[in-house]
Amino acid sequence: MIKKIYKFGGASVKDAEAVRNLVRIVKEHKDEDIFLVVSAMGKTTNMLERVLEAWKVESEKWKVATADSLSTFHFPLSTLKTVMEYHEKILLDLFENNTAHPVIESVSELFIELWEKLQNAELPYDYQYDQTVSYGELISTTIIQEYLNYCEVPCRWLDARKYVITDENYRAANIDWDETRLRISKLNDEHFRGVVCITQGFIGSTGETKVSEEGFELIKHATTLGREGSDYTAAIFANCLDAEEVTIWKDVDGLLNADPKRFKETVQLPHITYSEAIELAFYGATVIHPKTLKPLQNKNITLKVQSFLHPDHTPTVIDGKADRNIEKIPSYIVKDHQTLVSISPRDYSFMNEHNLQLIFAACDEWGIHANVIQTSALMLSCCFDHDDNKLKGLLASLRETFQVKYNKELTLFTIRHYDNSYTMGDEFLKGRKVYLKQSSRSTLQFVINAECGMRNAE
Repeated sequence: MIKKIYKFGGASVKDAEAVRNLVRIVKEHKDEDIFLVVSAMGKTTNMLERVLEAWKVESEKWKVATADSLSTFHFPLSTLKTVMEYHEKILLDLFENNTAHPVIESVSELFIELWEKLQNAELPYDYQYDQTVSYGELISTTIIQEYLNYCEVPCRWLDARKYVITDENYRAANIDWDETRLRISKLNDEHFRGVVCITQGFIGSTGETKVSEEGFELIKHATTLGREGSDYTAAIFANCLDAEEVTIWKDVDGLLNADPKRFKETVQLPHITYSEAIELAFYGATVIHPKTLKPLQNKNITLKVQSFLHPDHTPTVIDGKADRNIEKIPSYIVKDHQTLVSISPRDYSFMNEHNLQLIFAACDEWGIHANVIQTSALMLSCCFDHDDNKLKGLLASLRETFQVKYNKELTLFTIRHYDNSYTMGDEFLKGRKVYLKQSSRSTLQFVINAECGMRNAE
């Protein structure tokens, strides 16, 4: 019976020493029936995004190239080579330069598969994105599984794409809970005593497969759960396995009330409720993926946020039993790369229910999630994570009925449980232009940036 899910993110497996640290942690807890969910190593997902983007650009140039100019095109092999060399360095360090170790061939085969996926440049971007970036997790877990066995920690590799079944909403796939639960729950019927299981975070599939010429069952359509979705994967497995707890191993000492890279004085939140954690994640706290909490709350599964750098440090505990007075510690959350749109009816009619319905329908059509909404008699302002395609689609949907102005590259600053003397907030806001300010009983929000000017939408 699997009792504990351990999730390790990219920073916790970014190099050979980080992987060794993971093994040390696993060795200390391997008798507790743990199950590992692991992300791509370091910034591999970002690198694979650049590989795909470069490949798409060069492919478009290739289509219009003349016979005389073909020799001037160089497909982005150097970008992919960087990814390969990064993993090769980790491999050789872990396995003591043993180039004959079977894991070298296994990883090479995965890169060959990735190369083949990149050939389909004519496919829709979101679809090919999922087929490409999913290899980050497949490669990292292949390396770590082999290294655990190398360190005499029996480990079994599981392909998350065969267990986490989703729809075809590529890059932000929705879970088919009935099929996913059916597949994952069967793992509890298998005997895992003394064996650590490892699988990939962030990825799933539509469940469709094909058979290779060698008779192997291959995944036909990979999907991803959205950036930073490995936490969500851990929660999915915990829910379906009826685990007791999930531990997210991070490079910070638990869940802090602010990002220590931005604020000098931070404190740990020792024990908070699911609902408070959901609020913090919704406003942009990056330690926890926003979708993580619901599958855990539904089965009262404890979530811990613990430091892989200081594993003896007391973790933050998230459950349904926290003292709500502890939650009154102010939290400061910064979310970059925001777009603010301000929408007004062209006929100067009020921002009534009909107009709101049109605006929200357009947001839903283009998959825009509002981080802040503010309305007045003649205007609605909406702040959301920037995406050029979504912004263009929204403008196209609204331009006939509404006048739309927008600002890009803004920052959303949220103070949760604010009071009238939020010193850290004053310091952060100093010298900034405030485009929007909104407050509720417990939350104060600012959309800020002193540099971007507002433009009329074309």
